[in-house]
Amino acid sequence: MSGPWRNCAGCAAAPLAPSPAPAVPTAAAAPVTSRVPLGASGSALAAARQLPVKGRAPMTGYSRRLFGNGWVDTDHNGCDTRNDILARDLTGVAFRPGTHHCIVVSGTLRDPYTGATIHFVRGVRTSNEVQIDHVVALGDAWQKGAQRWPADRRVAFANDPLNLLAVDGRANQEKGDGDAATWLPPNRAFRCDYVARQVAVKRKYGLWVTSAEQAAMVRVLTSCPGR
Repeated sequence: MSGPWRNCAGCAAAPLAPSPAPAVPTAAAAPVTSRVPLGASGSALAAARQLPVKGRAPMTGYSRRLFGNGWVDTDHNGCDTRNDILARDLTGVAFRPGTHHCIVVSGTLRDPYTGATIHFVRGVRTSNEVQIDHVVALGDAWQKGAQRWPADRRVAFANDPLNLLAVDGRANQEKGDGDAATWLPPNRAFRCDYVARQVAVKRKYGLWVTSAEQAAMVRVLTSCPGR
């Protein structure tokens, strides 16, 4: 994703298979041949097939500020989301003294998108080397259901750790607001985890997918039907 969210860093936790979520309306999934595994019940592949399929809505009225003004403390632990994610996912983390282990000033990231190792140092010229990505981009969410949400739900979505990864800044810039049909991590070994997390987020928040996006999700997850 782009914009003010990019000046952050911090999470490379392994994505999970979709967690239980409130039921959402479903639509017919893109047809596949019988040679493609259907995926076990509860798998990311099965969940991807069940996501509602619609066309992409226009970006009319979209602003990142509609998802909150920067990173906030949604879990009320005294630290904003950016620093929570840094502390969660970087190794060898050092905190700014006197901040009660809140402000991360350095650490090491094993970037999930490229596979590179990045040594993060907080600073005006260095912080952007590691950026926090919304796995389901805010712009993509806006076009697939979020424009109908109340403000507090959009803020929760933008700060949900399930939807956040610390990644290489250049890879994040290349992704932009892309979905699975338009962008996948260069690191092929991470693609199953990446798409599984997108499915989990879209299922949790009741977001829909386009037919091309669903086809791309199914194509990736077919190689890991038990995920």
